[in-house]
Amino acid sequence: MKPLEAFLSGRVWIRQAMPFTEQELQQAIQQNQVLVMRGISDDGECRRCLERSPSSIIAYECATCNKVCSYCRTCLKMGRISSCTELVLWSSAKIKKERPRAFEWQGSLTYLQDKASLAISASIEKGNDHLLYAVCGAGKTEILFSPIHEALQKGLRICVAAPRTDVILELAPRFHQAFPDAAIHTLYGNSPEQNGYGEIILATTHQLYRFQDAFDLLFVDEADAFPYSLDPSLERAVKKAAKQNAPIIYISATPSKTLQKNITDHSTIFSRYHGAPLPVPRYQSLWNYERHIQRGRIPVALKQWIEDKLRKKQPFLLFLPSIELIDRAGPLLKNIDPSIEAVHSKDPDRKDKVMQLRNGDLPGLVTSTILERGITIANLHVAVIGADHRIFDAAALIQIAGRVGRSAAEPTGDVLFFHDGITLQMDKARDTILSYNKEAIT
Repeated sequence: MKPLEAFLSGRVWIRQAMPFTEQELQQAIQQNQVLVMRGISDDGECRRCLERSPSSIIAYECATCNKVCSYCRTCLKMGRISSCTELVLWSSAKIKKERPRAFEWQGSLTYLQDKASLAISASIEKGNDHLLYAVCGAGKTEILFSPIHEALQKGLRICVAAPRTDVILELAPRFHQAFPDAAIHTLYGNSPEQNGYGEIILATTHQLYRFQDAFDLLFVDEADAFPYSLDPSLERAVKKAAKQNAPIIYISATPSKTLQKNITDHSTIFSRYHGAPLPVPRYQSLWNYERHIQRGRIPVALKQWIEDKLRKKQPFLLFLPSIELIDRAGPLLKNIDPSIEAVHSKDPDRKDKVMQLRNGDLPGLVTSTILERGITIANLHVAVIGADHRIFDAAALIQIAGRVGRSAAEPTGDVLFFHDGITLQMDKARDTILSYNKEAIT
């Protein structure tokens, strides 16, 4: 493919931000290969994210065109879209080419994994959406490999989207290993520039604002997770990025009742690939934990738990309900061990810190809910400080517990909910995990 076509195929891009000369772009426009459209339509719709709410499409005095323009607040972080902004997209569809493709994954699937993988392939063949409802540690990514390989060989363009950067970073090396001859792009906030045509796109759901009629097949991982689950614009972005009638495969350990109801084709797996049960959370009171931390003290029970993990050289994650509390607790925990680090969504070094924990260079991390999903570390143990906080709903607590015992060599571990009073969400999370374990043996 020509460089301009390869880059712009399936993409919606701001004209001024194109990594090509204006002369190259203008020539393609004159040949009707590239379409140009206004960023905000006459009827007030953002042409990139399809937002049209009056509370999100805002009028302002525009210094670019010296007129009253409107801009879109919904996708503002992706670069401002205004009435006078020009968006460009490639007008011609890419021809699919079937050919043999390399597949280097060396693992094997369990009976339940293989059954789900075949069911997903059947749904794709029929053009149907599919829900894969599988517990944390069921081996969901491996289940997708065979259907993705089949799609690659048919010349289909594939997207795997997830709400959070950490999930995408976890997936990327596994996909590069499994599909060594595929052009794989990894897109997230501040990701390195990747030009050319991506056959497999691994992207945070926000990045799909920049695609339109691009994909023959989409996988939406962690379909229940914030922000995707609470942001209608991200659901619109997924639908816009898919070609007409392209099947969408939803993947979740904690799908909503609505998602389960709306998707006819589905597969369920309530056991982990190694057969061991899911770790069941235990409770321990930590009265007035927030006040203690605010006053510069680590509660005794928490200190004892950390020291036990340090003594046994067991890596751990400590989940706290707010960035403010993480910033307060981080320096205090360094008094226990100076190599304990803190990480949250605003930390530019979070990727490196997670890698250090995975490699055994850090004993533990204090974190927010950004690491409740998409992270696999051998022999990991977790504690939630303030499991009663409203930010820790049942789905979040189930996902946090799911970080533990993921490897066949070390299928157990400690999941401790420190609390200032037991909540219904805590009990719901524990009861759900117990029900999964019961389903797995029936």
